[in-house]
Amino acid sequence: MNSFGERLRFSTFGESHGKAIGCILDGVPAGLDIDEEFIQKELDRRKPGKSEFETARKEDDKVEILSGVFEGKSTGTPIAMVIYNTNQKSKDYSNIKDVFRPGHADFTYFHKYGIRDYRGGGRSSARETAARVAAGAIAKLMIRELGIEVESGICEIDGIKCNTYDYEYAKKSIIYSLDASKEEAQKDAVLKAKNDHDSVGGVARVVIKNAPVGLGQPLYYKLDGVLADAMMGLNAVKAVEIGDGVLSSSAKGSTNNDEIRADGFESNHAGGILGGISNGEEIVLNIYFKPTPSIFKEQHTVTTSNEEVYFSLKGRHDPCVAIRGSVVCESMAALVIGDMLLLNMGSKIDGLRRYYR
Repeated sequence: MNSFGERLRFSTFGESHGKAIGCILDGVPAGLDIDEEFIQKELDRRKPGKSEFETARKEDDKVEILSGVFEGKSTGTPIAMVIYNTNQKSKDYSNIKDVFRPGHADFTYFHKYGIRDYRGGGRSSARETAARVAAGAIAKLMIRELGIEVESGICEIDGIKCNTYDYEYAKKSIIYSLDASKEEAQKDAVLKAKNDHDSVGGVARVVIKNAPVGLGQPLYYKLDGVLADAMMGLNAVKAVEIGDGVLSSSAKGSTNNDEIRADGFESNHAGGILGGISNGEEIVLNIYFKPTPSIFKEQHTVTTSNEEVYFSLKGRHDPCVAIRGSVVCESMAALVIGDMLLLNMGSKIDGLRRYYR
């Protein structure tokens, strides 16, 4: 499947070393102001080659809107966007044409389809996520009309955990760190791994602010379930937590329950979701990224003919994929919320009456 969402649905296309990548976003209500400068700024946050903490592949990631927008506003028809690839170095991958890279999707793609695009991983490359960020930027413009904001940052790298979550600081941090007191140690960990021809994992934290009560479609399209689906569909993500996550399993009910007063909840262990439906509190997610599998140490693997070999990787790769991945998580969260807002419009007959009267 190359599509995601129900009422706000997007499909992506393209490969890492193909001519272009892009997306088609369907379901955006007509009349939404489409701020192209904002969309480009979102792509600039994710684009590669900005610092020594990222891959050296430099792409401008200039987005071009092909349809669905007229005189600066959405028309209600599918919005198509394209981003042309300009800095491919396909020859860097010639030595893995018949070799499976450990930790990558090479092995599974080949055995599923009988063919694979070995140039940077083709469709399985994280390059595809630029298209998700483009779609997510429009979703952000849409949900902002209702005062809803999505923010993100890095709360852990190589086991170095943030003690505070400052989303404004993360916007200024070169690695999107949420804690100024931990940023230097996290940066050192990334550079050490890079200099050792290795990589490190990390954790992105996403918060959705001002979401109304009632988003989510139980039982089989729960808000937390769809958010987890959106995040687990990203490259290198191995786990997702909502609210307290795994810590809930070691808590007592008396401490894990969020007691309720007339003015709201006393705590937010649930992460803003109860029974798969938003409860009006901040929706909080932690997304866990494994270390980038593209490392420059000699590794043992097999060829497409199942011959055991040692090989050394070439190319340009992120030493910590979580850093740029956090921006993609933010975009996917916005797309889910946009979808849930549209789905929720018909949940009560009063909503229909208000609209048609």
